[in-house]
Amino acid sequence: MGNFQHKYDPSILQRLPAIVKSYQLPDTKKAVIQIINSFLPFAGIWVAMYFLIDVSFWLVLPLAIINAFFLVRIFIIQHDCGHQSFTASRKANNIIGAASSFLTFLPFRYWAKNHNYHHGHNGILGENRDLGDINTLTVEEFSELSRFGKIKYMIFRSAPVLFVLGPLFYIFYNNRFPIIRLKGWEVVNRSLLWNNILLLTIHSTLIFFLGWQAFLLVHFPILVAFGTIAIWFFYVQHQHETTYKQWKDKWDYILAAVQGSSYYKLPRLMHWLTGNIGYHHIHHLNPLVPNYQLARCHHENPVLDQVANKITFWQSLRCIFNKLWDEEQQRMISFREYFKRQKVKVEKT
Repeated sequence: MGNFQHKYDPSILQRLPAIVKSYQLPDTKKAVIQIINSFLPFAGIWVAMYFLIDVSFWLVLPLAIINAFFLVRIFIIQHDCGHQSFTASRKANNIIGAASSFLTFLPFRYWAKNHNYHHGHNGILGENRDLGDINTLTVEEFSELSRFGKIKYMIFRSAPVLFVLGPLFYIFYNNRFPIIRLKGWEVVNRSLLWNNILLLTIHSTLIFFLGWQAFLLVHFPILVAFGTIAIWFFYVQHQHETTYKQWKDKWDYILAAVQGSSYYKLPRLMHWLTGNIGYHHIHHLNPLVPNYQLARCHHENPVLDQVANKITFWQSLRCIFNKLWDEEQQRMISFREYFKRQKVKVEKT
């Protein structure tokens, strides 16, 4: 049962899905309110940024960061629509999700397919582990790489690449081209083409009427900040030290959800700005629970707080140094720890 075996009664873990299932209730009123208090502030701040361009770009940048959080809220709406959990209507979910995608630049159907794969394979070591997730090697796998292979992986796992260049690459390459060629992905790969055409049409029209500044100096900074925030949250949710990773034959869905997904314990305002995605252990137990029900589910059931891998903001900063999965200790370790161990081994020999 992984790291939790010594700490929790397995029977408690087995009860968790039933507890969470009672909260998978879409609420039309809450969904409408979330649309209003996400899209309207986003549009208002976007317009304010556009008019402030001629005053000073340094006034635009702080607003871009603030608006990135509202884009995160819009993305969480899109995310829930991809799970068909935001409203009770599949048609409404598809329309709302597609509309959101033209702001987030993340294609609705293609991204949802990718993300749902992640939910079914979260923490499984082996082939396609990087599909919908951040590629993580085990200590043994890293040891077997060539010197050049090690350097490439170390560059990939560096903070500037993961949290600055990575989000841009993810938005403008990974989600612009049908790079996933698995069986059953043919339909969503075609949908990606149409999404790109519509996205290009919408933003070309915007640039034609409002000028190139509307995208380059207004929307692009929002996208950069949004991408960094989104990747950071996803990283903390699955790359914490005591996460869960296992080979397929030993993999357990509940442990992957509860142990492999953190509870990012943040101030209430930050939970609101990020669509409650910090309650990630609940989301992975049941992705059909709408984001606006996650906090209530957590607070009404103390057992969910007891089993959660709780991480505060200051604690989460240490996650930056988590680079490799140590199968022997069942935890993430840093490159520094890895090379220190290797040095000790060499000295002993």
